Amino acid sequence: MFFNFLSRFIRKEPEQHLIDFMPEVRGELKKDFSLAKQTWFGVGGSAEVFFIPQDAEDLAHFLSGTQNLPLTILGCGSNVLIRDGGIPGIVIKLGKAFSYVKVEGNDIICGAGTRNGEIAKAAMEAGLSGLEFLTGIPGNIGGSAKMNAGAAGSDISKILKSAVMIDNFGFTHHLGREDFIFNYRDTTIPAGWIFTEITLRGTPEDKSKIAETMNNLRTQRLETQPTNVKTAGSTFRNPEGLSAWKLIDKAGCRGMRVGGAMVSEKHCNFIINTGNATANDIEQLGEEIRLRVMENSGIDLKWEIRRMGVKSPAQSTFGGR
Repeated sequence: MFFNFLSRFIRKEPEQHLIDFMPEVRGELKKDFSLAKQTWFGVGGSAEVFFIPQDAEDLAHFLSGTQNLPLTILGCGSNVLIRDGGIPGIVIKLGKAFSYVKVEGNDIICGAGTRNGEIAKAAMEAGLSGLEFLTGIPGNIGGSAKMNAGAAGSDISKILKSAVMIDNFGFTHHLGREDFIFNYRDTTIPAGWIFTEITLRGTPEDKSKIAETMNNLRTQRLETQPTNVKTAGSTFRNPEGLSAWKLIDKAGCRGMRVGGAMVSEKHCNFIINTGNATANDIEQLGEEIRLRVMENSGIDLKWEIRRMGVKSPAQSTFGGR
C-alpha cells in the first residue's frame, strides 16, 4: 500500500494545454498551429490555439466560453506580420462558411471572409459601381472593414451600409452605418468584436464602365507595386498630406536589406520577404526605415501592417520602437 501511495505522489501528471479548456465546437480546433502559411509574408510562429468556426452560431458559442482569454482575429493574412514567437491565447480565422456574396437591389451582402476582389467582381456583374477600388485591396472584407481600408480615393466608410458582428461574450449585434466612427485606416469597433456579415451599397452604372475602371486599377497596381512576391502591402500609413514612399525614398531606404527582408525597388513602402526572412528581419527593417525617415524628415511613420504576437526570446527590434 505504501508503494502505491508513493508511486502516485511522485508520478508526474501530463501538463495541460490551453486547448484542454476550450468549449466543445463543431469547427476545427488545433493546438500549437503554425501560422506562417496563413500570412502573405510567409513568416511567423504558432498559435497556441487555432479555431476555424463552422458557422456564426459555432463562433458565438465558442466566444461565450472563452471570454477572459487573449483573442486574435486573423483574416487572409495580407496586412499582418506575425512575430517569430507566435501568438499566445486563441487565434480565430473565418473559413469557407463566411465566404459568399449576394446581391439584393443596390445592396451587396457578403460574408466577412470573402475576398475583396470577389466582391468587386460581383458588384460589376450586377451593374453596381462604387466598389471598384476593392479590386486593388488584397484581403478579406472583414479585415478591410475593421481597418477602413481604402484605395484610389475611396474607402470602406463610403460604401458600408450595415454589418453583423459577434462580441467577445458571444452576443450578436446588428449595426448600421451610423454606429460606426471611421478614421483613416481605422474604426472604433471594440477590440474582440468580429465581423460575420457586411452589407455594402452600390450605385447603378453601366457594366462596361465599371469593368474599365477595375481594369485600369489592376494595370496601375501591376505597374507601380511589387506582385508575385511575399509582401503584406503598404508597410506604413501615409502621414497627413504626405506620401510614405516618398519619405522612405528620400531617406535612402530603397533596396535596403536586413537578413532576408528587403525594401522593394519598385515601391519602397513595400517590404519583401526575399525567401528566407524571419519576422524579426522584417520588423527590424521596418524600424530602421522609421529611424532613417525621422532623422531625414522629422516624420514619425506609423505602421500600417498589423504586428501581432511575441518575439523569440533571443530577438529584439532594432531602434527599440
